[in-house]
Amino acid sequence: MSSREKILKAIRGCELENKHLPSLNFGECKQEDLLAKFSQTLAAIGGRCRKVGGVEQIDAYIQEAGSKYPCIINAVSELRGFNIIDFVNADARTLASTAIFIVRGSVAIAENGAIWVTEKNIGNRSLPFLCQHLIIVVTEEDLVVDMHDAYEKNAIDIDGYGVFIAGPSKTADIEQSLVIGAHGPLSLEVFIIESSSNKP
Repeated sequence: MSSREKILKAIRGCELENKHLPSLNFGECKQEDLLAKFSQTLAAIGGRCRKVGGVEQIDAYIQEAGSKYPCIINAVSELRGFNIIDFVNADARTLASTAIFIVRGSVAIAENGAIWVTEKNIGNRSLPFLCQHLIIVVTEEDLVVDMHDAYEKNAIDIDGYGVFIAGPSKTADIEQSLVIGAHGPLSLEVFIIESSSNKP
């Protein structure tokens, strides 16, 4: 019997005691507390959070940004200037000139400031990583406490490709000095639409 077979036989012979998973009940958290916690966490990792009353305020922001930036790609159909259809099959060279990319997020996590974005909302997988400035739109109902809640809320088996995005790109490899906008978006801004407003 080879060493490999001996090791595998020993592993198969081990019987581990079944143990119950720990409880993940962290108690109730009010919606306003979630928003404050998410905003604080996002700021700590270099992002910005802005609460708005409805999509018209985001439209006004897009219109203002349009006078400053030549290329804005919008993947949120309810917002002004929806044009992701024109870029779904675009290559990286074309997308590299994107100044602002606007996308809809599915879940925003107060624990770590991450936002779950699915491929059906992105349109083109490269855009969140090639744009200069990233804007993600969520609603207050999309806020959850932690990753456990996020996985319960997400239909990952249905969504297919998706990505958790937490803040703008950053690195601290050199002299442990944090650099924002190192190899991707220079900024991340999250618009949170109030509960009473219609979801985009």
